[in-house]
Amino acid sequence: MSSSLAGFASRYATALYELADDNSVVDAVAKDLASIKDMVAGSEDLTRVINSPAISRDDQNKAMTAVLEKAGAHDLVVKFIGVVASNGRLFALPQIIEIFLADLAARRGEVSAEVVSAVALDAKLEDEVKKAVSSVAGSDKISLSMRVDESLIGGLVVRIGSRMIDTSIKTKLNRLEMTMKGVG
Repeated sequence: MSSSLAGFASRYATALYELADDNSVVDAVAKDLASIKDMVAGSEDLTRVINSPAISRDDQNKAMTAVLEKAGAHDLVVKFIGVVASNGRLFALPQIIEIFLADLAARRGEVSAEVVSAVALDAKLEDEVKKAVSSVAGSDKISLSMRVDESLIGGLVVRIGSRMIDTSIKTKLNRLEMTMKGVG
């Protein structure tokens, strides 16, 4: 992330946090932002709306407002993203969300972790993963984000801060391929 992008994304994230805190809706806003992050990651159309310079600010604003209202997002989130779109900064929304969620976790003393799996985990497995991540991180306060990447084939990739634990079959196959190339 470039320093100028990080700079204004951080300012937007801080402003949103302050607004949410003033209105006592930090948890609702954080939940909506996590949902938006997942929606953007899972939709090429939404990613296009956010990133395309060919789509006018007004059209971006209308599209995002419609999506967020249909998703039942908090009014503050809808208005905030409208302002981001109107200011021509919608392309930075993923970074704003990341900074907001990371800042919130830090303020709460939580350790942020991301778990990427080859398939969606059911509630029981997700709970087991959370317990394992808690023990590795040495903290009961874990902010866990889950994501699916089918290219992993199997296994998990866990990121806790700057640490990464990769048990995916994809990585194991890549290592095996590199080892075999070195032998031949």
